[in-house]
Amino acid sequence: MCPCCECGRGHIACKRRETGGQPKVYCGYVRFSLRQLEYFVAVAEAGTLSGAAARCHVSQAGIALAVSELERGLGVQLLLRRKAKGVTLTAAGQRALADARAVLSRADELRSNAEASGGELSGSLPVGCYTTLSPFFLPPLLDTFAAAHPLLRLEFVEDAQPALQRRLLDGTLEVALLYDRDLHADLARRVIKTARPYVLLAEDHPMAAHPRVSLYDLAEEPLIRLDLPPSMQSFEQVLGSAGIDATVRHSTSNFELVRCLVGRGLGYAVLVQRPPSGLSYEGRRVVSRPIAEEVPDVSIVLAYPRGARLTRRAEALADFCLTIPD
Repeated sequence: MCPCCECGRGHIACKRRETGGQPKVYCGYVRFSLRQLEYFVAVAEAGTLSGAAARCHVSQAGIALAVSELERGLGVQLLLRRKAKGVTLTAAGQRALADARAVLSRADELRSNAEASGGELSGSLPVGCYTTLSPFFLPPLLDTFAAAHPLLRLEFVEDAQPALQRRLLDGTLEVALLYDRDLHADLARRVIKTARPYVLLAEDHPMAAHPRVSLYDLAEEPLIRLDLPPSMQSFEQVLGSAGIDATVRHSTSNFELVRCLVGRGLGYAVLVQRPPSGLSYEGRRVVSRPIAEEVPDVSIVLAYPRGARLTRRAEALADFCLTIPD
């Protein structure tokens, strides 16, 4: 037993350093527990010690003690405690939060793998999905994929692409289905599908009878724009590649509203995702036509923090997404 810190490694293996006149012991062993990390994450998410205590079903004093011990073990202050105002993460706490979530996720995977018999997937898999992609990916994931892995808890979040990227970077999400456009440098990706943008027209539009539609033939017509990043940037890239300056009549962040307005003949749209139905929500017929010009393809990817190894759960989800029909 090491007489300096009782680390159990023996005094020779223990290294003792002096910092500012105060002795600090560095023994090479991790000086915190998974429970402390769990309580720290709970406090960060709840914003108060009392909220974290209720969530973890322990006393507020127990939460406070665990976080204080974690701070001592790491040698940094993680929280600023203010009476009647809850807690605020320090800069070090913000950096530690994503790492803590990653460690807890790995620990959950270790437990799940150890408990699994016959290789079943289990545990929790938090997945993000870009809003316009969710109707195409989430139903088969929550039905077929979930039925194939009954021990797996699939948790999903729908949001805009910037918000989902933030959740990936802070560790709230393990993976997210996004468009491969304007992704943060700290995110890695795996390509799931590649799609070609198309033109959406009302059934009675003169160009609807053509097998392919040139963007130049639509240049003078009003455009219904899906105003949701990165869809908006993709649309601008498509028109920009053809040298067309479109006249935007209406902009909306609602995919189905775009289809409804097109169905009423108020304009055309350039979209990527292609629903199997040729009807708008109002029951009006719309038709999709390939673009005659050569336009850039758009990739749909499974994004995750760069440097992170995908868990077995995430690998299985990625493989399943590859089988979802276009």
